[in-house]
Amino acid sequence: MSTPTGTESDTELIARAVRELARRTRFPVAFGGLLDDGVVHVTTIVGNRTRSLDGLRVRPERGLGGRAMMELRPRMTSDYGSSQQITHDYDIFVLGEGLRTLLAVPIVVAGRSRGVLYAGAWDDEQIGGITTAPAMQVAQSVADELRIREEVERRLRAGAPASTPLPAGQQEQLRESFADLRSIAASIDDDELRARLARVEGRLLALSGEQTTTATGPSSVVRLSPRETDVLSCAALGATNAEIASQLGLREGTVKAYLGTAMSKLDASTRHSAVARARRAGLLP
Repeated sequence: MSTPTGTESDTELIARAVRELARRTRFPVAFGGLLDDGVVHVTTIVGNRTRSLDGLRVRPERGLGGRAMMELRPRMTSDYGSSQQITHDYDIFVLGEGLRTLLAVPIVVAGRSRGVLYAGAWDDEQIGGITTAPAMQVAQSVADELRIREEVERRLRAGAPASTPLPAGQQEQLRESFADLRSIAASIDDDELRARLARVEGRLLALSGEQTTTATGPSSVVRLSPRETDVLSCAALGATNAEIASQLGLREGTVKAYLGTAMSKLDASTRHSAVARARRAGLLP
């Protein structure tokens, strides 16, 4: 799949996801790739002790990753070598690295597996929700990015104008993704990662198809702070002040203060009208 100028390639996207998977879980080894011509080409490996995983190509239905892709859900084994629940087409790669515990999480876009991310360990590991949840979140972030890219590509092929609104269901998905990204960005200190998230947010806004003027004038008049945007993006999904506080790690009083300043800047008397004006200003999808 081609990518617009300034956008990271699919290989770079997977590389970033694999690094994030290793960082957010306790697994020492992580690897993954996207489906291309019916085969997943593993393009990034981190934490490995050997070169055994190099050149790994995984077909749907084969091995742990293939099963995860076919079932559209994560699969795990704590004793890969003796597992009778999977085929062993790729033992030379996995056992060559000495991996015993292996988790495979499919990257699912529109009900189709587009790739798979793996996390593995050389020793037996007890895997629970605290480990699998962040792995699933990383896979979902890749799926969201691929979905956005495909929509942009579809529009470009169709010659659709940038201002064409998305259907209501897709619009809601964009808004949820935007709010999730704002919540993630609010919780990290890595400037490079925050800048990458900001670029994704910009693409979400570009896809929203909303007008870029407010009821009182051009959008350039309104400037929301990052925290005001965080709070307003959560409010746009119907979250209460308490829920917003929990999502962003703030006090409820602080949420009220940010919401109040955002409403003031947007000349809105309610949070609902503030959200509507922010959307018309191109500040929210």
